[in-house]
Amino acid sequence: MQPVIVALVAGLLGGLLVGCAAYCWPTLAAPKVAPVTVLEEGRKHPSIARALWSRIDAIRLGGLALGFLLLVAILGGALLGVLAWMIRSDVGLAHYDSSAAHWGARHATSASTTVLRDLSQLGGTWGSIAVALATAVVASRKLRPRSVVLFLVVVMVGESVLVAVIKGIVGRARPNIDRLTGFSGASFPSGHAATAAATFAAIALLLGYSQTRSRRAVIAGVCAAVAVTVAATRVLLGVHWLTDVVAGLVLGWTWFAIVSFAFGGRLLRLGAPIEAAQRVLTKSPG
Repeated sequence: MQPVIVALVAGLLGGLLVGCAAYCWPTLAAPKVAPVTVLEEGRKHPSIARALWSRIDAIRLGGLALGFLLLVAILGGALLGVLAWMIRSDVGLAHYDSSAAHWGARHATSASTTVLRDLSQLGGTWGSIAVALATAVVASRKLRPRSVVLFLVVVMVGESVLVAVIKGIVGRARPNIDRLTGFSGASFPSGHAATAAATFAAIALLLGYSQTRSRRAVIAGVCAAVAVTVAATRVLLGVHWLTDVVAGLVLGWTWFAIVSFAFGGRLLRLGAPIEAAQRVLTKSPG
């Protein structure tokens, strides 16, 4: 069962890293400021208030959001490009591709293979759909059902399309060793890893809505642990290289970030209290 332990430990470490980052980085959450507070400050400093309110429309139209989305897309694309360069040049992480794949093949048993296959299904088509549907039911109690479903569909379908396109462009061959489970298409990037990364990140965002910082950190950590575990199973099952699954995680998380901000993530609502105060001020007789 050594391969199973390795996969679970990799997931645990990834989950702890993401969970700690989510807990220690509270600035990601939108500040909760009452509209009346903004109004009071605006009356004390009218010149600043006019300058700020005059820019709200521009912010809402997406100038800041578009810049952030472009930055995320560029960084994600750059990381994928670096991984592709490593593969072509056989440097960096690519040095460990062969050794990781062969280690999994040497230590595989019928029991470990069964467990790894089951774990990897969390990044498969039907496994991810089942988890997403369950999440949609739970999240719809606090959020608009149509928005929740549309968000999940865009995350999952968009990620699948990107994986298919990149696989076709790169055309990397799969490991030439014992392949212990089914597979399809080219090797780079890993579709299971990308699906798990994007889907479970979306799940963490939805389930973490209106939760405390500690609970959001735990949810984010658990979801990241699942994604990293799924990625590790694909290497240990012999159907992907190490760089394939790293690329899958990068692609999945990048696409999730783009979609979540496009849908109006927490950072994009930083202007909400000011907008609310502006509406109150417009309606007030004075």
